Amino acid sequence: MKLNRKQKKYLIVGGLLLATATPGFALFGVGDIVFDPTSYASLVSQLTTIETQYNMLKNNITHFSLKQQWQTTLNTLKNANVTNMFGETAGMSIALNTNSPSASVSAWKTATVPVNSGTSAYLQGQTVGSSTQLSQLAMIEMSDSVSPDCLTAVGQYRAARGQNVTPNGALTQQQLDSSDFTNTEVEQLNLLNAAEAQKMSELQSQGTLQTCVASQMTVANMQQRNAAAQDLNTAAFVQQQRSTNNVNATQESNTWQTYLP
Repeated sequence: MKLNRKQKKYLIVGGLLLATATPGFALFGVGDIVFDPTSYASLVSQLTTIETQYNMLKNNITHFSLKQQWQTTLNTLKNANVTNMFGETAGMSIALNTNSPSASVSAWKTATVPVNSGTSAYLQGQTVGSSTQLSQLAMIEMSDSVSPDCLTAVGQYRAARGQNVTPNGALTQQQLDSSDFTNTEVEQLNLLNAAEAQKMSELQSQGTLQTCVASQMTVANMQQRNAAAQDLNTAAFVQQQRSTNNVNATQESNTWQTYLP
């Protein structure tokens, strides 16, 4: 059949429309199997994303390198060994090395001078707040209270350091392990949590020791404060006495008011 020019034009335009109207086309002559370039591009993109996620997960279970930079040295404390020539420090070594409040109280009483009954009778007649001797008694009583606690705190810390050597060493060994078993993401998070728990225990122990230091500083400051106040009171008392009682040298009329003992 011979087509005219106009019919040929329509046939070419229709063929072009058929070629560009749909992205799918039949494969192997079967009409119901269609290749879609758009779906293929989406599938490639999804596979690329999955591959990226796989590589990320693979890196999470792969061991880390240069873990030696986490390694620290555990400073162990030497047990205290207090000399005891005549029994004056009986129980002190036990108090400083173990968790024994009773040993701390007993050792402190043995090593200190007690306030005897005669002194107690003498102090009964004095007024609280204006008595130098009662302020000294208050300092002694405060020291007797906090010092045994400090002995116990030191003993607790020494004992705990010895007990913590094994768990600290086990944690350090696993942190520095280069095998895949201890280098998964979950395992590493567990190790970090364990390290934080050990750090918290150490901070709590350090807090107990710092409380002890603050208590001892309070007693020491009280002693220095009372000594300074006593010096001022003595100076004022001497000045008053010299003004009242004339200690003139021979043939002198002025009172010597600047004398201090």
